[in-house]
Order: sequence, then structure tokens, then C-alpha cells
Amino acid sequence: MNAPTAPSRPRLRGFSLVEMMACVSIIGIIAFMAIPSVTRMRSDSERNLAIARAEALNLAQASYIQVRGRTQAALEWNATGTSDDAKYTLLRPYLSYAESTLNAYLPFAYRVTFPAAITSMTKVGLKDPAGATILY
Repeated sequence: MNAPTAPSRPRLRGFSLVEMMACVSIIGIIAFMAIPSVTRMRSDSERNLAIARAEALNLAQASYIQVRGRTQAALEWNATGTSDDAKYTLLRPYLSYAESTLNAYLPFAYRVTFPAAITSMTKVGLKDPAGATILY
């Protein structure tokens, strides 16, 4: 004769608390290692974009001189005074991608300074958010 057995409970399938804590800690470690490289990548990409936009402004200056003529371009350039925004407005038609303002054209907190005389074909100056000059 068989001994009576206690009714068996159905076995629930799932993760234990220890397994869940191990997964969370592994994800935390991966995030701890990845976040600094992601932020570094973002700042590097903004810097590269700023350099590319400065180079585009240099090409726009050359195109402006070719289209307007050296003398006319110099007269119009000098008539804008020292305003970089006014000089950007002169170059906007010669850019393949041009925002309405110079601040919108450049990445966050990067600044350019245009040369005083356009006929010298001097590159635009580029400064990073900290104010350091970027040589490109």
C-alpha cells in the first residue's frame, strides 16, 4: 500500500532575486564603462562639425570673391564693418547648407571670427566653447 503524499504545489517558473540582482549589477557596470566614451564621442563629433563648418565658410569666401570680383567683394566686405553676423549674411548664398544666423550654423558655443580683409584669403578663426583657438 502506498503512503499518502501531500498535495504537490505547481512549480512556478521565473527568476530568483539573486539572478535579478546579478543582471542589474552587470548592466550597471556596462553603463559605467560606456557613458564616458559616449560623452567623449559627442564632444568630438561637435568639434569635427565645427571644423567642417569653418572650412565651408572658407570655401564660401573664395566663391564670393570669384562671383563678385575681387574689388567689389572687398568693398562689400568692408562695408559690413566688424560684425561677423553681417559677413555671414554675405556668404550665406555660397554655402550648400546655411542656417539663418551664424549662431545656428555652428555647433553649441563654438565661435568663428572672419578676417578683416577678404582679399587676403585668410581662414576664419575658430574657437571652442572654452575659448581656445582650434587650429585646423
